[in-house]
Amino acid sequence: MLNWAWLKARARAGLLQVRVHDLKHTFGRRLRAAGVSFEDRQDLLGHRSGRITTPYSGAELSKLIDSANKV
Repeated sequence: MLNWAWLKARARAGLLQVRVHDLKHTFGRRLRAAGVSFEDRQDLLGHRSGRITTPYSGAELSKLIDSANKV
């Protein structure tokens, strides 16, 4: 997506290197951090295959640290 509105918004925000796909990754990671189920993330991201959703589903570092500290 390289339309004029996107390019203008990116320039105004000072984020010339940010791509639409970067925003999708951020959305997917934030859904994961908010505890949204895998199936709901898959639907919200528009993925037909769970294999595509998996890269957006990595564990959050803070949750890994909390889990390790429980031991």
